[in-house]
Amino acid sequence: MALRFLLAVLLFPFIAFTQAKKDTTTLKVVGSYTAYLSSCAANPNNKLVEIKKAIPGIVLDIRYATKNNFMKQVMYKQARAFARKPVVEQLKKIQSELNRKGYGLKIFDAYRPYAVTVAFYKKASDKAFVANPKKGSKHNRGCAVDLTLVDLKTGKDLAMPTPYDSFAPEASPTYKSLPQAVIKNRDYLISVMHRHGFRVIDNEWWHYDFIGWKNYALMDIPFERL
Repeated sequence: MALRFLLAVLLFPFIAFTQAKKDTTTLKVVGSYTAYLSSCAANPNNKLVEIKKAIPGIVLDIRYATKNNFMKQVMYKQARAFARKPVVEQLKKIQSELNRKGYGLKIFDAYRPYAVTVAFYKKASDKAFVANPKKGSKHNRGCAVDLTLVDLKTGKDLAMPTPYDSFAPEASPTYKSLPQAVIKNRDYLISVMHRHGFRVIDNEWWHYDFIGWKNYALMDIPFERL
């Protein structure tokens, strides 16, 4: 019995190390522009399409190209927005539907290079509001968009529960203690996005994931190369 116990004590570190090594997975991130082009040639849906070029009437307010964001620093060298081809095709349909009601989309963020996600996680005070680099973000896959609604007549944003990138509890898409007009605007945006294949996340009324995100790789191609 003593010998068996001694062997267990001696072997435990080795067993624990082997198990940890076995459980560790390497995250695959496409950082090669050549590899990205090859993937587009194999499947045109992999293309990261520039949203403004595909939908000229859409409004951009790319906060991470300014210091007006929770990081308080410029994270993007260019104020541009990209998403995978099927994502942009659905955004185009949404914009058309909204326009008939007198509204339009304003994009805060879309495709985000993986390196920026790493920087966010390091600095964010509340990790619940930023993606963990160990898993990557739907933004890194070109399959997430941060957006709101604008009134076409006034050019102003419709009233929503919080400003963009707020860490407040009111940012939840199910938060109830709000003016009825605000709830109506928020829920209308959610319903339109859901009808076109997007799902709002549980702590950010502005963040929508495309339901086909699993079909796309994590990317770390800077805007300048696209």
